[in-house]
Amino acid sequence: MAKDRLQKIIAQAGLCSRRQAEKLVIQGLVKVNGVVVKELGSKADPTKDRIEVNGKKLMKEPRRYVMFHKPLHCVSTLSDDRDRPTILDHLEGISERVVPVGRLDFDTEGLMLLTNDGDLTNALIHPSGETPKTYQVKVSGNPKLKTLEALQMGVLLEDGPAKVSDVFIVTPGHHVSPKNTWLELTVTEGRNRLIRRMLDQVGHSVQRLRRIRFANLELTPKLRAGQWRDLSADELRKLKNVAKAATAKRTQFQAEADDQDWDYEF
Repeated sequence: MAKDRLQKIIAQAGLCSRRQAEKLVIQGLVKVNGVVVKELGSKADPTKDRIEVNGKKLMKEPRRYVMFHKPLHCVSTLSDDRDRPTILDHLEGISERVVPVGRLDFDTEGLMLLTNDGDLTNALIHPSGETPKTYQVKVSGNPKLKTLEALQMGVLLEDGPAKVSDVFIVTPGHHVSPKNTWLELTVTEGRNRLIRRMLDQVGHSVQRLRRIRFANLELTPKLRAGQWRDLSADELRKLKNVAKAATAKRTQFQAEADDQDWDYEF
């Protein structure tokens, strides 16, 4: 097996995220064959080298891929400095150190993907991969067609323009009301509170927000709030295809960016 960067090996073992692994290396908590390594560019072969983290031999976990139905009023991290409920409170029975692929707000519910596969996570959350995420949104008032078109064309937020790739009006088990409307919309970005800010911008504040799809995965009524299940073999196969396509997009994006760096006029 070819050598790889230490932080990647540690993250792939399911011990922590790659960013957290970098901090462990810098802090001198990682040893390779008994020697402390502090340089981030250092590499090792996990099949031949003895890697220790904080005094313990690094053991590779089996891969785990979990669909979780995040309830309301729960943070989508494994810990919280404000002592609020976290998704970890609902993950009893999972022995592997799975982490969320992206996040949902405290007051947003719905589908989350959890895994200890670092490469898959990076492929799915990188902006250039444009992984689709679909939500059902209850908004104030009754948006007109021109408002939906504006969301697709793009609205200007404080951190730049944003748009949805698809949006339409639905009534998921609710009667039509002059006070509010249910929308279904899809975005390919993951900026903080993006949907809420976009809808505020067009004058229809969000009253309820629920993610129902992520990539090829779909939330069904069988999985209730607070529950989780492992992905099926077919779901995982399709998800890996989505990740592969996202990685290809990222590679193409980087190549085009490199080309533009040299596109000068003299």
